[in-house]
Amino acid sequence: MGYDDILQHLGGFGRYQRRIYVLLCLPAISCAFHKLAGVFLLAAPDYRCRLPYELENATYPMPDERLTLAYPIDTLTGKFSTCNYLDANFTDDYWAGGTPAAGVRPCNHWVYDRTKFESSTVTDWDMVCDRNWLRASADSLFMVGVMLGSIGFGYLSDKYGRKPIFFASLVLQVIFGVLAGIAPEFLTYTLARMVVGATTSGVFLVAYVIAMEMVGPSDRLYAGVVCMMFFSVGYMLTAAFAYFIHGWRMLQIALTLPGVLFLCYWLFIPESARWLLSNGRPTEAITLIEKIAKCNKLTVPQEALDKLVEEDKAQQQEDTNEPKPSLLDIFKHPNLRRKAMLIFFDWFVNSLTYYGLSWNTNNLGGNPLLNFVISGAVEIPAYSFLLVTLNRWGRRTILCGCMIFAGMMLLTTMAVPASQQWLIVVLAMLGKMAITSSYGTVYVFSAEQFPTVIRNVALGASSTSARVGGILAPYFNLLGDYWQPLPLLIFGALAFVGGVLSLLLPETHNQKLPETIADGENFGKHKTVPGSGTGTNGSMVAGDGGGDRDVERTAEELQVLSKPEPATDGEEMASDTLKVGENRNKY
Repeated sequence: MGYDDILQHLGGFGRYQRRIYVLLCLPAISCAFHKLAGVFLLAAPDYRCRLPYELENATYPMPDERLTLAYPIDTLTGKFSTCNYLDANFTDDYWAGGTPAAGVRPCNHWVYDRTKFESSTVTDWDMVCDRNWLRASADSLFMVGVMLGSIGFGYLSDKYGRKPIFFASLVLQVIFGVLAGIAPEFLTYTLARMVVGATTSGVFLVAYVIAMEMVGPSDRLYAGVVCMMFFSVGYMLTAAFAYFIHGWRMLQIALTLPGVLFLCYWLFIPESARWLLSNGRPTEAITLIEKIAKCNKLTVPQEALDKLVEEDKAQQQEDTNEPKPSLLDIFKHPNLRRKAMLIFFDWFVNSLTYYGLSWNTNNLGGNPLLNFVISGAVEIPAYSFLLVTLNRWGRRTILCGCMIFAGMMLLTTMAVPASQQWLIVVLAMLGKMAITSSYGTVYVFSAEQFPTVIRNVALGASSTSARVGGILAPYFNLLGDYWQPLPLLIFGALAFVGGVLSLLLPETHNQKLPETIADGENFGKHKTVPGSGTGTNGSMVAGDGGGDRDVERTAEELQVLSKPEPATDGEEMASDTLKVGENRNKY
């Protein structure tokens, strides 16, 4: 009897579980604040060189007739240069002469258009022109923090428990979030934000694990998707903060302070019963189970509790004796290696495109706040789409279809005239909606591709591929400074290619999951089967002609044929454990 069986005695998704689940979904909102805050903290408004005669409080607007006499034309963009000015004395005689100077000088100071963004780190520290890579590096290093945090806090939560690591991460997030808001210079700001990025993994992923470990298999898919929607709500609420708070320092602090509210969770949130059992603390686990049963007005049979403890001890002994597989085992087998490389590429592309589009809303034209809200809002129907289709249409169909659709929408922006900014926004948002759905699918699809013995290791490598995509996304967005559609075209091309290549992966829906390395190598691989047919249990039978003939069948077909009877409810829900309900690698 496993812990999932005990959950049935606790009412499945009972009143106590629902209450804890909602409480633990709320940190997703706070984590979304930090993940998306860079759009406003690092906002780059329109700017121009501050001319030698202008004072520090100079305003951005300048008459057109003076622009031609003050700035050269940028040969790359065809617009007035924002990084150089004409080498002139700018006297009244010069302005009246109407002849631009021949020489050019680089800018040392800039004047910013503060109508959209009153202040940002870009305006405070002049991260423009040859320093514009700094703003991309700030977001990139934030994602480096997310990657390190998912590794570090994941390990610590497995070793020391979910609850203490959740609160330690929360305290660090608040401290370094405030520190980022008062940072005197770029390096301090970036390092503080990097730590905040690491704590988003500790705060939300750990809380999410506690929540999902309390949810039964039949509810995990829905619970996981709803939790993603909490993140989307936080996504949209970030724009509300930015609407009312125009200074980046106060905005950063305001987005951090809601985390203080979660400190009171210490009184309500329990340690994970699964973790207590797996770490030799069965008495505390039984006490927690009985507390949940009492709250739900149920009783757990004592023999069920005794059996749970005994089986957990046996499982721990088995895990201790079994050799641990390594990632290298994947690359020793050609079919597994091919599938792994395709899956790693899918994770990379989904993360790159998701974060690239999320952080690129200021460059789409129109109202940046409205673009940002729409970008968050389209995630709700994207996740709802998964709820309806994920267990009906198959994983490969959804993954390939969504990635190809996203690619087509983003590539189409190349044909849109610059005057039709609204159409560019519509196409980009359709691409964002599709890539959100594919990102939610790729975890499920990947988990079912890899054999059980190496699934966690392989998903860890997949997650690392995704983090690399998130780390590189800001640098791709930087290309929009030179040609606005370029980032969208790159994201679109990669998504389209990824969707097409994913057709090479085998479908996993309603298939028995591979368990051993050999199963994983054979899964989706064409097999040559001697004999004229197969029995209902997969054994070979003699053909009518007495000779052997080759019959090619995919691994999926062979597995369906080899099933002696329909899967039990528990078997059907086994893959649900791996679905979106277990997936927060994106966040």
